[in-house]
Amino acid sequence: MSTAVRTFRLAPMSPLILTLTLGLLVLPLVFLGNTVFGRSHYAVPSLLLVAIYAWVWLRLRPTRFVVGPAAVEVIWPFKRRQIPRGDITDARFIGREELRRETGWCMRVGAGGLWGGFGWLWTQRRGIVQMYISRTDGFVWIERAGDRPWLITPEQPHVFVRAVNEGQTRSVSASVPSDAKGLS
Repeated sequence: MSTAVRTFRLAPMSPLILTLTLGLLVLPLVFLGNTVFGRSHYAVPSLLLVAIYAWVWLRLRPTRFVVGPAAVEVIWPFKRRQIPRGDITDARFIGREELRRETGWCMRVGAGGLWGGFGWLWTQRRGIVQMYISRTDGFVWIERAGDRPWLITPEQPHVFVRAVNEGQTRSVSASVPSDAKGLS
């Protein structure tokens, strides 16, 4: 297995998500403007929006994905989470159509529109999927043994997939009992 550590930032926002984000960023400014110009009842909603936006930026939107020899680490400004390499059974680039076939009908649970979609994606066919996307394309699907899959959008998704899969076959084969290797 490779010992190289590769870091991938969250991919730049797609035009649709960028447009949604810019529109949503205007809301607290409008509320604050109304507060400054004599409509004090907008102060609480504007502060609430700012708090929610800060929460999304600091706790829900990852900044980067680090592929190391033992784990794929997801890093947010205020937290980190590791996906052990031994738990990853597959990492692949997945297009929108293939994603629709894989998941069926979906519903986001978490933040959506502001800088991307972050949190859970409830899917008709796969149940809950961990989702951290900033684009409407360039998806990476990470399949995990005995746990929820992840859907992410790292920059350079094909390079990311190659880095995750480097040496992964040997690692996964070593962790599968010999009597189960021929079953699919």
